[in-house]
Amino acid sequence: MHAAAWGMAGGMVAAGIVLAPGGTATAEPIAPGNAYATIGQLESAGYDVHIDRVGSAPIEQCIVTSVRNPQDITRTIPVDNGRGKDRDREFVTIVVRRTINVSLNCDV
Repeated sequence: MHAAAWGMAGGMVAAGIVLAPGGTATAEPIAPGNAYATIGQLESAGYDVHIDRVGSAPIEQCIVTSVRNPQDITRTIPVDNGRGKDRDREFVTIVVRRTINVSLNCDV
């Protein structure tokens, strides 16, 4: 697992979310109102959070029921290594976008 992914896994455990092998994450309902904290933590980790919800209660009363499908969209770019020749370029993979889905139970 990439070092950044380990950091993300550690951060999600603090919110009651566990990143499982294979890129899936699950959440156990912690308490009403934890949706803001979970979504905020994922956004601060660089994720574009997609939310689906059941019920019409305000988000501060919602409970996170699952966090799933973390996706890193990457791009490999050439980097000049200072030697000035194309054949001496190195390639670096960068993350250009991160997405994740969060399900909420707002039927409180």
